[in-house]
Amino acid sequence: MRLLHTSDWHLGRTFHGASLLDEQAEALDRIVLLAQQRAVDLVVIAGDLYDRAIPPAEAVSLFTETLARLRRAEIAVVAIAGNHDSHVRVSVYDPLLTALGVTIRGAVERSSEPVLVQPRAGGAAVAVYPLPYLEPLVDGPRLLGQQGGQGAEAPARFSQEVTTRLALEAIRRDLAGRPGTRSVLVAHSFVAGGQPSDSERELSVGQVDRVSVEAFSGFDYVALGHLHGSQQLDGPRLAYAGSPLPYSFSEERHRKSVRIVELAADGTPAVELVPLDVGRPLRTLEGSLEALCTEPAFEAARQARVRAILTDETLPLQAMARLRERFPHAVELRHQPPQAVRSSASDRNRQIREARSPLELAASFFADQQGRPPSAPEQELLRQALDRASRGPQR
Repeated sequence: MRLLHTSDWHLGRTFHGASLLDEQAEALDRIVLLAQQRAVDLVVIAGDLYDRAIPPAEAVSLFTETLARLRRAEIAVVAIAGNHDSHVRVSVYDPLLTALGVTIRGAVERSSEPVLVQPRAGGAAVAVYPLPYLEPLVDGPRLLGQQGGQGAEAPARFSQEVTTRLALEAIRRDLAGRPGTRSVLVAHSFVAGGQPSDSERELSVGQVDRVSVEAFSGFDYVALGHLHGSQQLDGPRLAYAGSPLPYSFSEERHRKSVRIVELAADGTPAVELVPLDVGRPLRTLEGSLEALCTEPAFEAARQARVRAILTDETLPLQAMARLRERFPHAVELRHQPPQAVRSSASDRNRQIREARSPLELAASFFADQQGRPPSAPEQELLRQALDRASRGPQR
């Protein structure tokens, strides 16, 4: 059987306030075409279908149309809810859709009910287990209750590891009743050893809720979602597909792709990474404002989303406006003067602050930002604001 593994679409997401929906549509169009060209039997989407629990209507329409296109090509779909999704909303029609070849699983209680996918080229069906993102404090007791008749004892703490193992015990019991059946697990989790980016929402504090690689043993292929960089953690058997687009500058160096997985008759997976190469690239540029705006070396970034790190001794006036004359998609500006300059400037600024009144400092800041000193009425407004601030909140 041949499947396409993708994840973390985050439909409806914005980048520094700019809509990504057109680029997401381009990415999904590429995924559908790849699935058709490679004659895959199944597309698995390992969670974070949307960027928030109540997605915009345009994102829902894009998702629905993408699934419809895949089904028109007679490709089965198995998707799960991620930590960004509403488990109830995304799976509300799951029982109906499953009969039509589309499974969107949000209920952990049904994770041990496999989707049996019959390869079009022939051979035995493959059992695909959709395990949605788990909330330990909610799903842990629920799963334990399901297994109460088998002598299960409550753990001291429902961690991601414990809760995931409880869910997988039920899945393995079902798989054990299907001897010789090839298996695919679809899960949304942070597996120990995975490399995160700044884009993922933290699942816990202090990295205490990573799930071990060993917890996922016993499956022929584990299609993971949550981490946005494509990576494998147990050879080709257990892997993240990554997001189809970069969603923060921490993903600037990612090569976004999908994984085409061929399951042999004995369940051994052979994986090919297929780049998507869609969407606007990200670039971080560093230098003085004059250099960034004039030097030919930076011309290649003109159509990229740009994060500029300015090394000027002092932040130039209207720096972002000037940057956008050359880089119309510049979205972030940072000022990092050289260390020696920064240290001396800090000492100098401290001396200035100690020698000048708050009103003088406010007027100086106004002049730096506006390129002119405040007028008499503006000076009076500054004085009134400082007076109110010094009195504190009024009861």
